[in-house]
Amino acid sequence: MTSAALPAERLQDEELLVIRESARLMGKSLEPGLVIREMLHLISEFLGLNRGRVVLRQPGGDGYAIRYAYGLTAEEIERGIYRPGDGVTGRVLQSGTMAIVQDIDDDPHYLARAVRRDRLPNETVSYIALPLRSEGQVLGLLGVHRIRSRARALADDLRILEIVATLITQILKLNDRVAEQTARLEHENRELKWALEHGSPQQAALGIVGESPALRHALRQVEQVACTDATVLLLGESGTGKELFARALHLSSPRRDQPFVKVNCGAIPENLFESELFGYEKGAFTGASTARAGYFEQAHGGTLFLDEIGDLPLAMQVKLLRVLQEKSLLRVGSRRETPIDVRIVAATNLDLQQQVAAGRFRLDLYYRLNIIPIRLPALRERREDIRPLVRHQLNLISQSYQRNVVLTPEAMERLADYPWPGNIRQLRNVLERLVLLAEGATVSAREVEHVIRGEAVGAPYVQLQPAAPPAAGAVRPYLPAQSHDRQQIEQALAQTHGNKSRAAQLLGLTLRQLNYRLKRLAMT
Repeated sequence: MTSAALPAERLQDEELLVIRESARLMGKSLEPGLVIREMLHLISEFLGLNRGRVVLRQPGGDGYAIRYAYGLTAEEIERGIYRPGDGVTGRVLQSGTMAIVQDIDDDPHYLARAVRRDRLPNETVSYIALPLRSEGQVLGLLGVHRIRSRARALADDLRILEIVATLITQILKLNDRVAEQTARLEHENRELKWALEHGSPQQAALGIVGESPALRHALRQVEQVACTDATVLLLGESGTGKELFARALHLSSPRRDQPFVKVNCGAIPENLFESELFGYEKGAFTGASTARAGYFEQAHGGTLFLDEIGDLPLAMQVKLLRVLQEKSLLRVGSRRETPIDVRIVAATNLDLQQQVAAGRFRLDLYYRLNIIPIRLPALRERREDIRPLVRHQLNLISQSYQRNVVLTPEAMERLADYPWPGNIRQLRNVLERLVLLAEGATVSAREVEHVIRGEAVGAPYVQLQPAAPPAAGAVRPYLPAQSHDRQQIEQALAQTHGNKSRAAQLLGLTLRQLNYRLKRLAMT
């Protein structure tokens, strides 16, 4: 008995069988070719929707081709190549809307490219094409032939074809996800193998990558003082990893299970410094509806990291010195001393001796902080660490954005040859941009060149020189709010890779003056 003669109840049974068997196939195998071909076999065998084909985008091109089929010869599959807008199939791929050709002999857009007309039954033949869509994108289409003179209603066929098209889309998405996961795991395994062969387990645990003599010297100093409570001053250019070293020092110390609190001294308004660092009591000022512990108390028993310590206002330097000497503090609005137990790690990219000579930093506080100075090397001073740093950062970024991007050897060479004036922070920024803008799974040297060229903001690029600091005790000259235009400020920020403290120094401004100009020019 043919499908045309089957009663409606039997056809419904056959439809349920197709759906049930398709679901069983999806749970049995992850191989899309096997599952999709068997699904096309089912709708042909039980529902009479013949010569099913799945058309997908060709790898590395903008054309489409028949990838999976049932009832087509190898030669017919090979002929099934389409471009968007090319015939009925191309129009569906381009528009993402279903097409129903009631009679292929009467439709001028039907190309009969894959299956010649003389290979089809000598009666009215229809063609149905449904787009395979995922998250607003057209992945391809499902196409079938149908004899028009059938007892089974077209609406019933469309319903089952929509279900099958959805299942096929899910299979394709699942296969892509598995392939991406497999590629990422293979990449992670390669990186792990490299790390085990070349890296230090302790450094890896602390998140510090590299084996250069300059880096190892800094790490040895960290290891030597980690078990003490001595104040450490981390020195080095912006982007050299001072916060990472501060955390490494904390995690290597007996205080590792207590809080690690970071304070960016360059980001706190001057009128809030005291309340932020030392806390305040209820009613100490307007808006103080409850008491609040400051950063010192929050770090009690642990480590307080004072980043950009060179930007601390002079008035606060006096109060900080007292707290370091007395190991106790007064909250704003309180008369009761609060004892504190905090290990201080400070960091700056400024020359504090020069700041002292210029009258911008107290000499007694400098001596109190400069007990154990550790200089962190710039990336250009540890060039042998660039490649492992690239591998490490690329792995972290790829995981963060769920991407699997690798560099060609030429791209790696270009990164290794770059001087990296912005150090590790600039390196990560460039790698993040490469991962997000990568058109494929591989980044070429040309793409690296393009991104690195974009690092030089402004044309022509003029190297800014730091303004000469005023003599000790001198008063900084008055500068009107319009003293620097947008282009000068943007250039200074670009040269210092966004470090406001250094940009202000280059422009001969204080950090507060620079922040005021940024606000006035709506650049914040």
